[in-house]
Amino acid sequence: MSKQKSALGRGLGALLPDSDDNASKPAGIESTKLYNFDERIRAAGTIAEIEVGKVSPNPYQPRTHFDETALQELSASIKQLGIIQPITVRKTGTDRYELISGERRLKAARMAGLSAVPAFVREADSEAMLEMAIVENVQREQLNPIEVALGYQRLVDECAMTQEEVATKVGKNRSTIANFLRLLNLPPLIQAGLRDGVLTTGHARALLPLEDETLQQSLMDEIAAAGMSVREVEQKVRQLLKPPSKPSKKSSKQVDQAVSAEMGAMADRMRRALGTKVQIKPGVEGKGGRVELDYYSDEDLERIVDFFER
Repeated sequence: MSKQKSALGRGLGALLPDSDDNASKPAGIESTKLYNFDERIRAAGTIAEIEVGKVSPNPYQPRTHFDETALQELSASIKQLGIIQPITVRKTGTDRYELISGERRLKAARMAGLSAVPAFVREADSEAMLEMAIVENVQREQLNPIEVALGYQRLVDECAMTQEEVATKVGKNRSTIANFLRLLNLPPLIQAGLRDGVLTTGHARALLPLEDETLQQSLMDEIAAAGMSVREVEQKVRQLLKPPSKPSKKSSKQVDQAVSAEMGAMADRMRRALGTKVQIKPGVEGKGGRVELDYYSDEDLERIVDFFER
């Protein structure tokens, strides 16, 4: 019982017996010979110790950002315990391999100074490489939402998958895939805010209906400053999208009546001053108008003219 317990947490090298003396060895930084596999049997379906310099990066890796602090912590753990979970590679030539999954572990192993790592060797064509890299990373839930969305988009574009097929491949609902893909319609600055954690996926989806990039950026700044909830953002977006209300016919009529009463009062003042009938006729939309005066004889007209001259 004590022997089993002492082997825990010491890496796969501590759990597999050495072929010479069956003694368990910890898989620390100085332990580069974890497995005694001959190159002739490093074929698909085997686990082998592979030199880190012989493993090329995965060109289909969906992850674009690796947290440096997290890598340092993983590297320190590998120095103490070794690599607990083998990376996954495919064979590309004589003693050459291409990474399928486990890039964080491989990077951390290099930082820790390991010259070799345990690896599971698989057969995979380019399409399968992309599928496995996307699925492995998404299922670990270590990608940010934009990286996930870009990964799904690559499955659609490069593997000719429908959204339904992508959903089946990664074990999600089709609506989930559609919502992630919609995030790629956001402008770059909003995508950067989502990637950097300024926005949540819910916030970003709430901004999609706006379409106006300036409004989206302004609202993102407000979210960051005020800590708005998704519900508050949705409500604000609805307010911004709501068309301005048109004045009702009743209110327009009331305005016309008020203008008419005011014009009538001014016409009465002029009538009393001139001693004749006066009509004020406003122009269209309040732009100017016309004043009409009645006169009843030549003498009456001369009287009105004399009034204005005075």
